[in-house]
Amino acid sequence: MSTGPNPKDSMKSTWRHHGRSEWNIWHWFYEALGIHPTSLDKEIPVHDKSDKVPHLPDWKQHVWVLGHSVIPVALHHAYVKYTGHNFGPLGAFAWYSIAFKLIAIRQLHMMRGLGHKYGFFDGDKHARDEVPDVGVGKVVHSLMSTSTFRPMFTVFLAYKTSQAPASINWLWLPIEIGLYGIILDFWFYWYHRVMHQFESLWKYHRTHHLTKHPNPLLTLYADTEQEFFDIAGVPLATYFTMKFLGMPMGFYEWWICHQFVMYAELAGHSGLRIHATPPNTFSWLLEWFNSELVIEDHDLHHRTGWKKSHNYGKQTRLWDRIFGTCRERIECQRSQVDYENSVKMPLF
Repeated sequence: MSTGPNPKDSMKSTWRHHGRSEWNIWHWFYEALGIHPTSLDKEIPVHDKSDKVPHLPDWKQHVWVLGHSVIPVALHHAYVKYTGHNFGPLGAFAWYSIAFKLIAIRQLHMMRGLGHKYGFFDGDKHARDEVPDVGVGKVVHSLMSTSTFRPMFTVFLAYKTSQAPASINWLWLPIEIGLYGIILDFWFYWYHRVMHQFESLWKYHRTHHLTKHPNPLLTLYADTEQEFFDIAGVPLATYFTMKFLGMPMGFYEWWICHQFVMYAELAGHSGLRIHATPPNTFSWLLEWFNSELVIEDHDLHHRTGWKKSHNYGKQTRLWDRIFGTCRERIECQRSQVDYENSVKMPLF
């Protein structure tokens, strides 16, 4: 289905290569935070499709996500212990909204380093798409919306001033982390699949598919209708499903679940040429059913479009496996994964 000559559909990106005299506040936003997906002055390794792919163990990713997500909770706990008072709803929103943004920025920095060390999928044919000239401001708005509205509705629905961070249900937390990703992926799978199969809905998703080789900043590069479901619709459906199933899903547990999802969303659009699955406490079970997702799966999804796609899941391949929409991997077939070559990923 042709996108036509609409200038808004352009993925041309030249703004980083020209003089900064024409930059506006949005261009400087990327520069000030240092969140460019690649550095212009550093080389990116290019690999043949048949080259072995290094492996990133799950435990390293669990340490990274839990380590970063627990820091604001631990500081919040220290504040309560020192003052004897808990944050009010506005204070909690401000605190966790800032933390959400800082953790995302740190992940973007970390993945840029991995890109320059290990390269990207399909790198022998195509470089990663950059933030397009026509979408510089739009990408900033998408990133800010996600990191603001998710903490906002989490506070609105789950935060209680009477419950300090010490109230975290540590027994339920591992189960909630694992099921949250799987249940969220069920809702995402069907919402995502129908947008690919019906022309009336594809028009809301086509902007996101203008990038065939995305980078993490383009994770939510989409029309407003899709942004709403990505940012709020699917997470809210997941939260209420979890509550319906009888799980506590207190504010702090939900915060940590959000961090696992955000990590997977950014990594899934990174195109990093590493064998890595989204960290999940049930990864062992998903692998047993050959239903684990790897970065290449969503990368392959982006190279196809309307009515031609596969790999609709973004946290797992469980629902793709059940409903027959898995696509064969190219560079991450099991015989090509070098499990002995462990990815050197910083833990903090």
